[in-house]
Amino acid sequence: MLFGAYRISSVLLDDAILPTYKGSTFRGAFGGCLKRAVCAVKKSNCSDCLLFSRCIYAQLFEQKDWRDQGAGRTVAPPHPYMIEPDNDQRTRLRASDEFNFNLLLFGEINASLPYFVYAFELMGEQGIGKKTGEHRARFSLRHVRNQGIELFDPQKGRLEAPPRQETLLLPPLETSKETASVSITLNTPLRLKSDNHLQDRVEFPLLVRTMLRRVSSLFNAWGEGEPQLDYKGMIKRAEQIVVVDGHLYWHDWERYSNRQEQAMSFGGMLGSITYRGPLAEYLPLIRLCQRLHIGKQTTFGLGKFTAEFTK
Repeated sequence: MLFGAYRISSVLLDDAILPTYKGSTFRGAFGGCLKRAVCAVKKSNCSDCLLFSRCIYAQLFEQKDWRDQGAGRTVAPPHPYMIEPDNDQRTRLRASDEFNFNLLLFGEINASLPYFVYAFELMGEQGIGKKTGEHRARFSLRHVRNQGIELFDPQKGRLEAPPRQETLLLPPLETSKETASVSITLNTPLRLKSDNHLQDRVEFPLLVRTMLRRVSSLFNAWGEGEPQLDYKGMIKRAEQIVVVDGHLYWHDWERYSNRQEQAMSFGGMLGSITYRGPLAEYLPLIRLCQRLHIGKQTTFGLGKFTAEFTK
């Protein structure tokens, strides 16, 4: 699966009031600005539009359900992008302050990078965060970098260099039964559901099930098909791996949905947890999912984690 990581850097033109976690704010403003950037027909119902099948906005925000072979059920396909904000806890920023985030794209959607960049420019004109006076905080887009290369010329307002992508693969799984430990640190809130209920603890089989669902759905929708894995066997064998240390806690936060016109609660787990047991076959999966995030609302940057392995 093609994977592109783009570093977006901007400078505020006004004082800003932003939430502690900024991913949902960036993602919410992005959706409206992308529609402004690409919508030629101005229909209220995208599915009635003649351009629906070729529209990037419809592809990202009006996706049709599909059959997920790995999960064995009909689900919405995973979004082919993530907005990953920096870990900046400030809620009040001044004009001339920088703010940055990563844009992560999967599969063929990398070819649509110019639409993303143009939508971010419109976001800058429209402003983000709470209104301070007559408008929200405006910003100027300064850099779009990819693998250390500057792609964007702010004077010309266009991309001047072609982006580069890498190919993500799931390496062959190891078969060693040697005991090892892995410590997982949740960098952004993790929202997991089991039996249709949000979870406040993560036993290793649930973590494995979540990672397998993430990888299989992304590769199925945006790559060359889901990996050929022993899904049921991997989940069953995960029962041998136990929690030896855990410091997870629940973190509540709210975001306002412009599409649904209401405040929505998006609590999730933060903290760290350590597992021990025959981990070898799961290590490639864990390493890959560090880049893909896991759980719900990954487009906001939720479900980001880091892993540290020890013998």
